[in-house]
Amino acid sequence: MSLREERVYQYVLTHSTPGDPDSILEAFDFWCSKVEYISNIGPKKGTNTQEQFVLELGSHCGYSTIRIARALPLGARLYSIEMDQRNAAIAEKIIRLAGFDDDTLIVKPSDEVIPQMRSNYGLERLDFVFMDHWKKCYLPDLQLLEECGLLGKGSMILADNVLFPGAPKFLRYLRKCGLYEWKIHRATLEYSRGIRDGMAELVYQGIK
Repeated sequence: MSLREERVYQYVLTHSTPGDPDSILEAFDFWCSKVEYISNIGPKKGTNTQEQFVLELGSHCGYSTIRIARALPLGARLYSIEMDQRNAAIAEKIIRLAGFDDDTLIVKPSDEVIPQMRSNYGLERLDFVFMDHWKKCYLPDLQLLEECGLLGKGSMILADNVLFPGAPKFLRYLRKCGLYEWKIHRATLEYSRGIRDGMAELVYQGIK
């Protein structure tokens, strides 16, 4: 198991209140900003959504999963994909600690899960997608979501770290494809000063 992820889990376990997502996020933020850097979306970028059907690509330790889950309305469904089994084991414990269902987590590669979302999970359309996994997967996974018909007009996608470490092929595709209204929210890298980064916000417009 990755030592960094295990260390932050042990800290969160002993410095947060079970069933209180805010206290868990605060413990994460303290550790990552003061003790040891771990790549989470962080409190400044954050992510809040009121959508019904949500897909997270890259749960890592479960931080962003909790940020999303705590904002969802009653009856909403969150699917979180994490391909690294060691990180997923940490994420499951963190999600349970926050009081959410750990069946949210799907431990498989995203390119295996996305084509099965209709048949295995009964999903017709995604309202919101958060991308924070391997940056080289941003473009193929976005195209896979399109090909599988999981995006409808108005579906929103947020993709983190598109400037640092960067997802140039993903951004190049957005400029050329004409399928999205999109913009980049510029920020600094989470828990750091001076490293410029950005989050892409896409709204699917459909085939023109």
